[in-house]
Amino acid sequence: MKTVNMHEAKTHLSRLVDRVAKGEKIIIGKAGKPVAVLGPYLPESVPRRPGSLKGDIWISEEFDAIDEGIADLFEGSSKED
Repeated sequence: MKTVNMHEAKTHLSRLVDRVAKGEKIIIGKAGKPVAVLGPYLPESVPRRPGSLKGDIWISEEFDAIDEGIADLFEGSSKED
């Protein structure tokens, strides 16, 4: 992480923002001590709500049933042994 002082940050903000847009984080210091981090904006994610699609979708009772013929194609048939 690059560290810049407050004066450099004010003078070159546009250039620093371009670097941040490429994924870099920059520490801004004041009087030689780090006080802030300039980093990329990450929008807040909305937490998933289990069951929020209830009534909007239908899942077959056999959704996760195993078809032996297809399983044999992936795992190899034990019948040929």
